[in-house]
Amino acid sequence: MLNYIFVFLIIVSVVYYIYFKMRQFRTSHMHPIRKKMYASMAGASLGGFLLFFGINQVILFDQIANYIVAAVFIALGLYVLIVNYRGYAHYKKFVIEEAEINPIN
Repeated sequence: MLNYIFVFLIIVSVVYYIYFKMRQFRTSHMHPIRKKMYASMAGASLGGFLLFFGINQVILFDQIANYIVAAVFIALGLYVLIVNYRGYAHYKKFVIEEAEINPIN
């Protein structure tokens, strides 16, 4: 049952990654901060994918080599998730100001 939960989380994180990448590409060049915010959100989703994939591998397989590879995925996923979430929190502060400066016509 726990495996299905992590498979669901893996699929959700991939869908959010694609969604935020599309939002990043479709955002106007007049809003560079918003583009960076969407890129950070997509990166955080990618970090979640790596994290959930590594945890799922630990649950599924019971070999020492798999534990080592899964630990790399988990560590890398946590790092990517934290760095991109901090970037999102930083850029989020400036999106409202950017929208006032460059209104969408």
